[in-house]
Amino acid sequence: MNDLLAALMSWAVTLSGYPAPDHLPDVVLVSHAELVHWACADHDCKVLGWFPPGEKIYLDQGLAPLDSTYSSAVVVHEMVHYLQQRSGHFEHARDGGNCEGVMQMEHEAYQAQRDFFVRYGVYQPVGAALHVTANCTPAASSH
Repeated sequence: MNDLLAALMSWAVTLSGYPAPDHLPDVVLVSHAELVHWACADHDCKVLGWFPPGEKIYLDQGLAPLDSTYSSAVVVHEMVHYLQQRSGHFEHARDGGNCEGVMQMEHEAYQAQRDFFVRYGVYQPVGAALHVTANCTPAASSH
């Protein structure tokens, strides 16, 4: 799995333009219920991956990145968030209700995810619900 994660990080770096990190984040598989609890404050949502600030990416244990382009694309999306954090570019986006920063972070991650699909010759719409990112409305919020 480490070889796959290294390859998917390479994709995240290539597609996002962020510099390669000196190490990979830990990837932890958890139940969907745990993801909903942490990422969506127990409100029903379709979350498959979550990257809180730190060094861990949490993925739905039902994903199969070794066997599924869709699952791999979810990992790429979360790795872009890891790269964003390491770059410091969005340092203040998650605090203080900076909805614009959160939306830009999500836009970049979804763009990389879409580009990943395109490179594999797959059309898969992602990010359609971007305007309802967890706790982020056009008025104000944080992710």
